[in-house]
Amino acid sequence: MQQCFGGTAETYFCTPIRIDPAQEYYITAFQPNASMETAHHMLLYGCETPGTDEEVWNCGEMALAQPGIKSAPVCATGSQVIYAWAKDAPKLVLPEGVAFKVGGRSPIQYLVLQVHYASVEKFKDGSTDDSGVFLYYTETPQPKSAGVLLMGTGGRINPKSVEYMETACTINEDKILHPFAFRTHTHALGRVVSGYKVTRKGYFDDWELIGKRDPQLPQMFYPVYKDVVLRKGDTVAARCTMESKRDRTTRIGSTNEDEMCNFYMMYWTDGPIMKKKTCFSLGPPFYYWNQGGLNNIPDKDASSLPVGSSGQELGIKPHQI
Repeated sequence: MQQCFGGTAETYFCTPIRIDPAQEYYITAFQPNASMETAHHMLLYGCETPGTDEEVWNCGEMALAQPGIKSAPVCATGSQVIYAWAKDAPKLVLPEGVAFKVGGRSPIQYLVLQVHYASVEKFKDGSTDDSGVFLYYTETPQPKSAGVLLMGTGGRINPKSVEYMETACTINEDKILHPFAFRTHTHALGRVVSGYKVTRKGYFDDWELIGKRDPQLPQMFYPVYKDVVLRKGDTVAARCTMESKRDRTTRIGSTNEDEMCNFYMMYWTDGPIMKKKTCFSLGPPFYYWNQGGLNNIPDKDASSLPVGSSGQELGIKPHQI
């Protein structure tokens, strides 16, 4: 899927593809066609209906309006993220037998690609852009359904501080989820992003790591650290450890001057995927894990990286509330 247009810095553009409603397709791999010098990040959404019937539209919630280009949300109904890319991440191939089902009788009738343009240097001479994603698919039904749970926060980071941005959601659907890949995303201030399965055992919570990463490395989907199975009643928890040396407050927002805190958990399950597609909290100073009822929190582990993963282990002190 490709798109061709010019734009201005910090622009979010969307373009759709209508999927054949008479045929179901099973997406098994994603091949990005983009450079971080032009595209800050790309998100591929599955929609029941797109935000508009335009070929290209402005789809950033807080992005600047573009003359002559309509503004609308990514999806009008049935929004779900199925792929994300940033920082020159490579191709993603799903495990054998796992696929995203689109078209036919599935809830995904459109694919909409959102591209965030952080830089427009290459457009100054009137050039266009073909940033996009090539999809690999089969018409043969696959036994395992792929889904993505997007976790994130609102909130702010105070000047010259280390801040935890945390979120957590309990699985309330009667499904068995098998996470197989994860992706982290922040802007410049992110140091570590981690995600866990949390199970209540008596009065204490048991934490199992799903994955953690330095978000300044290529923001691809990485394999989970070990096999973890999520069931009804389990909680998924994510933390972004942010370090600011700025003299100003940094808030969650859509531009490079703002921040984002995202942990993507890609999973497979038998039968339909979860109805729940996102898990967001208000973030600091309004929400932290302990305020949300979690205990036995692995503060050091959640905010450090193994030696060798990004050069050295980070020594980030826990946030005190």
